[in-house]
This record gives sequence, C-alpha cells and structure tokens, in this order.
Amino acid sequence: MSLRKDLAGVLARDPRYSIQAYAFVFDALEVAKTVKRPARARGRSRSRGLSGLKHVNGREVCEGARSLALKQYGLLAMAVLKQWGIHSTSDIGEIVYNLIASGDLERAPGDSRSDFDDVFDFDAALRRDYVLALEDVA
Repeated sequence: MSLRKDLAGVLARDPRYSIQAYAFVFDALEVAKTVKRPARARGRSRSRGLSGLKHVNGREVCEGARSLALKQYGLLAMAVLKQWGIHSTSDIGEIVYNLIASGDLERAPGDSRSDFDDVFDFDAALRRDYVLALEDVA
C-alpha cells in the first residue's frame, strides 16, 4: 500500500502538512535512530544494530531532520521544508504527534509534544550555519 493511502486519514485531519512532510519525518526518524545507535552496535550490520533501538526523543528527531534536510537539499533545505509546511521544529512535533494519534508511531511515557519546541532556529540551522564541504563540490 502507498504512503498516501496509509496516511489518508492523517492528511484529512490536518492538511497543514503535505505527504512529503510525513515521508520526510519518517526518514528523519531513521536518521535519528542511526545516530543514536550504541557504540557496541556500530560494528554490526545496519539492520541488527538498529533492531533493538526503537525510541528517540524530540530533540533527536529534530536533529535527524536537520541532518537529512541538509544532506538531501543543501542550501535549499529551508525552502523545500517550507513548501511542505514545515517551518520550525514545532511543525516536526506536530507531524510526529499526528502520527502518534493515528497509531503509526508510539509515544514513550516521558515524551511530550513540547520536546519539539524551539530545538533550533530554522534559519540558523538550515541556512546561515550551512557549510559546503569541498569533497561535495567535485
């Protein structure tokens, strides 16, 4: 089944965010899990190293989103995310909590929607602090 069909109810209940925003947040969650992977698991295969790791906090998801956006879109990251309805880390939290409400993600007992508020400034994190690595130019 396609992501659009799977999330049709979520998209209908909250039309602020595009289907691309939801796909991006799912990918950002995976990036956050990869970064959080324990040191003892780093030498294992990717699938085994991530299999026991299920939870990341709001800050980690936002940092995963930042890393993914810069890697995929570079200096256009902010423009792309805004096109999808993501203007701040709070929007990432709204998307995550929409997915929790729909049963597509689970919330840990200590999690809060406010964990996503003001994690970083989008302009600084996605534009002003962007550094183009020389190996990327080749």
